[in-house]
Amino acid sequence: MVSLDPDDSVVVLAHDRFPDGAKTAVGVLRYADYDVTAVLDRARVGETVGDHVPDVPDAPIVERMADALDTNPDALLIGISPIGGGFDESWRSDVRAAIEAGCDVIAGLHYFLADDEEFAALAAEHGVDLIDVRRPPKDLTVSEGRARDADADVVLTVGTDCSTGKMTTTLELVAAARERGVDAGFVPTGQTGIMIAGWGVPVDRTIADFAAGAVERMIRNAATDHDVLFVEGQGTIVHPAYSGVTCSLLHGAMPDSLVLTHSVGREAIHGYEEFVLPPVEEYVDLYESLAEPVASADVAAGALDTRAVDEDDAARTAVEEYAATLDAPATDPVRFDADEILDTLL
Repeated sequence: MVSLDPDDSVVVLAHDRFPDGAKTAVGVLRYADYDVTAVLDRARVGETVGDHVPDVPDAPIVERMADALDTNPDALLIGISPIGGGFDESWRSDVRAAIEAGCDVIAGLHYFLADDEEFAALAAEHGVDLIDVRRPPKDLTVSEGRARDADADVVLTVGTDCSTGKMTTTLELVAAARERGVDAGFVPTGQTGIMIAGWGVPVDRTIADFAAGAVERMIRNAATDHDVLFVEGQGTIVHPAYSGVTCSLLHGAMPDSLVLTHSVGREAIHGYEEFVLPPVEEYVDLYESLAEPVASADVAAGALDTRAVDEDDAARTAVEEYAATLDAPATDPVRFDADEILDTLL
């Protein structure tokens, strides 16, 4: 299981993608305990984080790692994970500069930096760590179907598509529950969540037979420390590429309830636009029917990403319409308040 030190100071690489195409970078800025000393984006040199992401500590945006070394970072964190998780060769000089300056490198790619001959040799020479958070543990096993035995209530976020706010919703619910004095835990299942929490298993990188078992292990371990667990969802059950990890999470976690996330205006699978999204109400039936034979779970609430809506009144109307479609309470947990659905989930 991956383990990180969330208290490190880091430079975040987000070349040409910040902020909208750098979900990992924005997630780390909003939710991690890292001290982000700079962001690398050659397309936005001279701007600052605060120009694009509100309500987070500000930091300069610079062209390359060499320009950020005077901030004395402990690590370089790659804040982009393209479809397929590949490594962009244009990042190589920044990774090299980080290693040569004595910085660890944290990456959430399917391309493992520790398996790159140049980076591995440089890391050994300079005594730094290459931390590939998507590298799963070697001792994973199949699920035993025992997650429901865990002594904690389990809430899983599911989505109509990728990038509909599953991780964000999960973290906002954790924060809202803790503000109420609830002993709530976050179960990270993807690279960004792992970077934020400092631990976790990357479910989308595990052997298919072991994916549900990895989720089950995290649930049972975390349940010993918390009364309620909020589990970060992945993908969507209708995704032509990623439906497998979604199903593994659903059956491995055996959640007590589900939160369905959706983005206003989304009509097709992101990156696979020839696949049209089913109506929202069909997702409710799909997720509940798929859960039923293993461990029944209802879609108890919804979370709507309303970033595409400018006015708050219009966003509130969209949330109300979404709630009516789900026949369950809903909110935009970032724009409004996660408390609006927390009562139902607790």
